[in-house]
Amino acid sequence: MMKYDEIHIEDLEIYARHGVFPEETKLGQRFIVSVILYTNTRKAGTTDELECSIDYGSVSHFITRFMQENTYKLIEAAAENLVEALLFEYPLLAGVTLELKKPWAPIGLPLKYASVKISRFWHRAYLGMGSNMGDKKAYLDGAIEALNKIKGCQVEKVSEYLVTKPYGGVEQDDFLNACAQIKTLLSPEELLDVLHEIEKEAHRERIVRWGPRTLDLDILLYDDVVMETDDLIIPHIEMELRDFVLKPLSEIAPNLRHPVSKKTVTQMLKELQ
Repeated sequence: MMKYDEIHIEDLEIYARHGVFPEETKLGQRFIVSVILYTNTRKAGTTDELECSIDYGSVSHFITRFMQENTYKLIEAAAENLVEALLFEYPLLAGVTLELKKPWAPIGLPLKYASVKISRFWHRAYLGMGSNMGDKKAYLDGAIEALNKIKGCQVEKVSEYLVTKPYGGVEQDDFLNACAQIKTLLSPEELLDVLHEIEKEAHRERIVRWGPRTLDLDILLYDDVVMETDDLIIPHIEMELRDFVLKPLSEIAPNLRHPVSKKTVTQMLKELQ
């Protein structure tokens, strides 16, 4: 993971209403929040301009309002939703580590506090997209629109749509292919579930391997992750052998490197051609 500079806010005290028991949500109690804001402070350090950094005063007030205006049974849920709100609110944030302490946790035993501590970061993923049934362009446009509506996903770049011959030897119509660059808070597994749901909404049927489909969405790359499970392989298997992947991908990320071979997309496309 890339190294970031850190801005710390320690032990911000907030009176809020979170808890499992009715008296907690009715009467409220004290919570203590500490956060580490991961960002790049170089520009702020060289310009001495506040707009080049993250205003920790603004963040403190944002945290206070969020904790007081929302109610959750679990501090895990409060922490998760607060971190996500921070990442959406402050564009210069790359990630957040947050510890939420509950000093008066009602467990009937003497303790200083109970707490939960989480770290969440924005991730960058690259998706392959294809369609060779029905209104192909409409299916790809719909997929982009659906991704942008998913909480925790933002589409940053989309390549031009490319007409390609089908892959895999099955007799079928030409494909319309594209690649997209997205920013996401979802894990690879969560992102895969989202893509399958979008395919399902497009009436995708998995009947014939390499067969025709209304919509095909694949995770090509996810940060520098290398993983293999029963359901998911990253980087996408044989992506370096598929021009319908490399051509659109080179349009939006020519210098992106494969985490295993370390070759750029441009290099892989040149070797394939």
